[in-house]
Amino acid sequence: MEVRGSVFIVTGGASGLGRATAEVLSEAGAQVAVWDIAAEAGAAVAQAVGGTFYPVDVTDEQAVAMAVEAVVRQYGGLQGVVNCAGVGVAARVLGRRAPHPLDLFERTVRVNAVGTFNVIRWAARAISQGAARNADGERGVIINTASIAAYDGQIGQAAYAASKGAVVGMTLPIARELAAFGIRVVAIAPGVFDTPMLGMLPDAARHSLAAQVPFPSRLGQPREYGLLARHIVENPMINGAVIRLDGALRMPPR
Repeated sequence: MEVRGSVFIVTGGASGLGRATAEVLSEAGAQVAVWDIAAEAGAAVAQAVGGTFYPVDVTDEQAVAMAVEAVVRQYGGLQGVVNCAGVGVAARVLGRRAPHPLDLFERTVRVNAVGTFNVIRWAARAISQGAARNADGERGVIINTASIAAYDGQIGQAAYAASKGAVVGMTLPIARELAAFGIRVVAIAPGVFDTPMLGMLPDAARHSLAAQVPFPSRLGQPREYGLLARHIVENPMINGAVIRLDGALRMPPR
């Protein structure tokens, strides 16, 4: 599908992978709706890419439904969504003082998995109502953010790995269902990327993670995620797949 002239929602667009994706899609000629709960940063990104900012909590059913309607009303339709909104946590199942907090596990799954699905279902509804964009009958593309933690999660990543494993698991069945509407569904599983989430780690830990990447031996750049998202949109045969973007990294236990 052509990026130019298409309308995309990018969740988590205020920073990191979402911001880079909004920039890449805008540069390629797309109209971008930036969604985030960080109002000031999100509005700044939207202004920079010539788009519109929507203060949306992806776990809020009504807010997501209303925001999708607002995007369609403003731009005349919707052709894609890139789900980058998410949270990262670290906690052991058997902590020193108590077991893993259940509310922390629930929140992680709610934002990363339930929030992603919430956006998918409302966006898919809007995309399915649009006209075909090419001879294949394609109406749109949905790209979700998983993680290599879904495959080789480290100690302390039970909640995060479970939430991203859910994103991996839902990719194929949703792609098969939405094929009837000309909508492709793909997930990207990034490795260690230089995002604000990783920026919370000490420099020594960041350097250690970068050194573990076989090649290129560095942290991934958010723009590299955005470029892959653009390629997925433009390549019609990529569907129902989860693509690792990790420099051949396989995470050790800790």
